[in-house]
Amino acid sequence: MAGLRLGPLLRYADGSSATVWIEASRPCAAEVRCADGSGGTTRTFQVAGHHYALIPVTGLTPGTATSYEVFLDGTHAWPPTDSPFPPSAIRTPAGDDHVRVAFGSCRWAAPPAGEQDPVGPDALDSLAARIAADPGGERPDVLLLLGDQVYADETSDATRRRIAGRRDLSEPPGSEVADYEEYTWLYDESWLDPKVRWLLSTVPSCMIFDDHDVMDDWNTSASWVADMRATDWWRERVLSGLMSYWVYQHLGNLSPAALAADPLYAAVRDTPDGTDLVRDFACRADTEPAGVRWSYRRDFGRVRLLMVDTRAARVLAEDGRAMLDAGEAHWLREQALDTPGSYDHLLVGTSLPWLLPHLVHDAEEWNAALCRGERGPRWARFGEKVRRAADLEHWAAFPDSFAALTRLLAEVGTGPQAPASVLVLSGDVHHAYVAEPRWPGDVPDARVLQLTCSPVHNSIPLSIRAGFRFGWSALARALGRGFRRHGRSPRPPVGWRKTGGPWFGNQLMTLTLRGRSARLRLDQAHANGALVLVKESELTSR
Repeated sequence: MAGLRLGPLLRYADGSSATVWIEASRPCAAEVRCADGSGGTTRTFQVAGHHYALIPVTGLTPGTATSYEVFLDGTHAWPPTDSPFPPSAIRTPAGDDHVRVAFGSCRWAAPPAGEQDPVGPDALDSLAARIAADPGGERPDVLLLLGDQVYADETSDATRRRIAGRRDLSEPPGSEVADYEEYTWLYDESWLDPKVRWLLSTVPSCMIFDDHDVMDDWNTSASWVADMRATDWWRERVLSGLMSYWVYQHLGNLSPAALAADPLYAAVRDTPDGTDLVRDFACRADTEPAGVRWSYRRDFGRVRLLMVDTRAARVLAEDGRAMLDAGEAHWLREQALDTPGSYDHLLVGTSLPWLLPHLVHDAEEWNAALCRGERGPRWARFGEKVRRAADLEHWAAFPDSFAALTRLLAEVGTGPQAPASVLVLSGDVHHAYVAEPRWPGDVPDARVLQLTCSPVHNSIPLSIRAGFRFGWSALARALGRGFRRHGRSPRPPVGWRKTGGPWFGNQLMTLTLRGRSARLRLDQAHANGALVLVKESELTSR
């Protein structure tokens, strides 16, 4: 008899349809039955000996909430009969004028029950507890997870023990994951956390990868990639990372219409074993990234979300470095400018912040200049060492891409049909802050902001905390100007100032978007399991 190994995850949801992702223990028919009579069914597909389904749910009524159950081959599989949580439910929006978006990034899996948590309370656990305590109260309409959903290069004690049971940890990649099977253990560990499992079953989610989903500093430079490809273990690692991301995260990001038009998804579902098909796709994604798109668009009424791949879509040649290849940059521009006046808020989800503390930005731009040879080959070699050691790989490390994004945000936000806000949502840097750009000359009509929130469940050393605080200071700006002069770098095309933070801790930001108004709140997870309000502010008004 088939059992439910992982899930359900409520992924896509609109006014009348949804998708629910599950992993089963064997091939079966997977079905969602909703209390209002809606539902859907599909057969599982197989990848690397594991069995998955993305169940389409149709017939939902706009503006309602309906509980649902999961059945495998007609046998009840979810919720557990002894579940301490309210029934999992699918909520559909009634209109287009009220959307609540929670976001964050960087989540280590919580330790098993009863073990001490070395990085403090998990913000997703705390969010689950808040919603479970008041099922009819406020909750996010969507949860954006902006990278590092799993840590392939920083495994837990439990996962290291499992790895040691199948291979020699003294051989590379040691205690890091090596293949698809070990990736499945990371998702098990992360998504079987009881509170998180229930949360993801009842709050729709959108996801995008960052480096730790594959490896720290993934695709930081052409030199880095060459070094990795020279090893005898990297190929299996990166292919397994991309394969598992496609199965566990990417498919659920897509709408039912996009899934129906996806030839790979159709082919995998039509074959008894889709492993080779998904592996071939991962090979293309690694060696020909311009031919694969991980970025995607979601519209929530009059709120447009563009989730942007800032890892796999990079151009790494030093004389033409770009955060996004030409096709990806064109896609972003096309989606942002599509049908002016049709949305009130543009959200750009990018795992890496666009606006950083000034000293960090200037150091990254200086480093990019050194690496491309502005000060000669010796400085270029030094620059590459510094880039890897200090993780200098954000938008600022791709100066032309930084300038292009800056121009695009200003263009979107200017004119009589401009949205009320253009908000760049990011994580990665293990703290939270708000930064506001200041353009020379004409100012965009929209409110443009960088909103950064991280980590959901991780840590940051005290020395790095001090560095980020210092990075915003006047002295840091002076040091940054010195870096720019040495690197012969021009002034950035936009100035900016910090308007909130920095805040440190395990945390989530939530945007409440109603008409043309936008409110932001930051909550931190406390030791008692509660989410505690840190800051709330109005970004735009009607």
